Amino acid sequence: MKQTIIDPHIWENIFFSIHNGVIVVDRNGKILLINASAKKLLQIENENWEGKDIRDLIPTTQLPHVLENGTSSIGVKMNIAGRQCLVNRTPLYRNGELIGAIGVLEDISQMEHYHTLLKQMETIIEFSTDGIYVVDQNGITTMVNSAYEAITGFRREELVGKHMYDLVKKGYIDQSVSLLVLQQKKRISILQKIGGKKDVIVTGNPVFNEQGDIEMVVTSVRDISHLIQMKTELEKAKSFSEMSQHRYTFSIDGSKEQIVFRSPSMKQLFDKVEQIAPYPTTVLLTGPSGVGKEVIANLIHHLSPRKNKPFIKVNCGAIPEPLLESELFGYEKGAFTGARQDGKIGLLELADKGTIMLDEIGEMPLSLQVKLLRVLQEKQVQRIGSHKTKKLDVRIIAATNQNLKELISQGKFREDLYYRLQVIDMYIPPLAERPEDIEPLIDHYFSFYCKLYRINKHLSPKTKEILQRYHWPGNVRELKNLMENMVVSIPSQLIEPHDLPLHIYDQTTDTPPLTLKERVEQFERRLIQEAIEKHTSLRKAAKQLGIDHSTLVKKLKKWKKDEKTLRRC
Repeated sequence: MKQTIIDPHIWENIFFSIHNGVIVVDRNGKILLINASAKKLLQIENENWEGKDIRDLIPTTQLPHVLENGTSSIGVKMNIAGRQCLVNRTPLYRNGELIGAIGVLEDISQMEHYHTLLKQMETIIEFSTDGIYVVDQNGITTMVNSAYEAITGFRREELVGKHMYDLVKKGYIDQSVSLLVLQQKKRISILQKIGGKKDVIVTGNPVFNEQGDIEMVVTSVRDISHLIQMKTELEKAKSFSEMSQHRYTFSIDGSKEQIVFRSPSMKQLFDKVEQIAPYPTTVLLTGPSGVGKEVIANLIHHLSPRKNKPFIKVNCGAIPEPLLESELFGYEKGAFTGARQDGKIGLLELADKGTIMLDEIGEMPLSLQVKLLRVLQEKQVQRIGSHKTKKLDVRIIAATNQNLKELISQGKFREDLYYRLQVIDMYIPPLAERPEDIEPLIDHYFSFYCKLYRINKHLSPKTKEILQRYHWPGNVRELKNLMENMVVSIPSQLIEPHDLPLHIYDQTTDTPPLTLKERVEQFERRLIQEAIEKHTSLRKAAKQLGIDHSTLVKKLKKWKKDEKTLRRC
């Protein structure tokens, strides 16, 4: 077979065209050949180094060691002429005899620079306070940083290598911004719920290659749970600020009781209380049941000089007639059969120097009305079975929800007593006559019971609207009791109109009463919502409810569609 002989000039051209620097030395370390790439790297392009010692050119060279022991060294990093290089050293043999060595220099400065930059970028991404999530062009997770792990509670081992569709399906997230970006090929921001619990805002950014195709999607994730909480607190503060412009409150020392109002009529009443409280004048409080007559009585006593003296309350309608006289006036030893041997001091005496409230005064028997009139006229009290009287300094506050003038006309109440009690007549209007007070009272008592029982609940705007339209026949007492009832008995955090008692919901809505089927559906929706709130995925919620996942999804889609239809209407 004929052997082809290559022209030596071709070898020379090949040698000098190699991109990497090449230096050939003889057995004594003298430079035989050095190509253009090596000269450029060593910055000696205009110098002639053939025949000179390699150590003069590169003092740190290890080629002499190769000449001594005849061994190669591959991929050694060295700093040559201020550049980071990768060096291969190989002994050169001819006919089995070591005649020199070859050094190949590869400039990796730029590569090292990019490697350093890459490490810096990885460090920056890793220590970013925002979560970073990266998927490839197929929607497969390729990278997750520590912040994302901290925000979501998911480990990167759970996510890397997983398709976003599968992660959504398993309930890790409710929707994927990465898939939306891959579909729409543009930057997209959405609100995302992590594990069915935490709210985050995510922004997906497409990264395009030179051909205009998406190479990857980089998503930044920011936890906005704290921001949502701050927003809620800000809205509360704003609401309270707005209410404070036309709302008045008064707290009584030693109790959590507050008088809350916004209406001009209650402001006028409060001003009157402040005016008359310092004087021992008898006061008659009138108004429907539940308007707060006892609260006003407490306030009068608290604002008076008698605030540190006894304040005794008597419900005239709750004590049987035979006992009411002995309770009010007291009795002497042996005054009647069954009387205590040592007698008993009456409530009027106990209230001496202080205040006594006679609630439901319209229920007081006529026989006792005569005795009470004498107390008011003569400022003294006489026990049952005693001939002695005792001076009495007591302020009397009477209260009733009845029309005393009608009782007078019917012969059930003494007219002279009425005028004795009516020195200061204070009418407390029902909530129906002061609708401005309904909203602040709702806010106050709902917040009060949430704090008292350490429960975090909210009234939906529609629920508040219905409550404000309700006529509240039971007045403040009914409102207060309903707020406590809703806080402790309704499991949902957000109280919707269908959670309200039927008599309130039906009376305040223009729509016809709900059918049995509609009420059952409302109850079903509430149960499903509670299950979804408790679990991280729809599948788990469906399992708890004892229904198929597909059934649950269908129901949710139907309700969502119904809501959209209603909004369009």
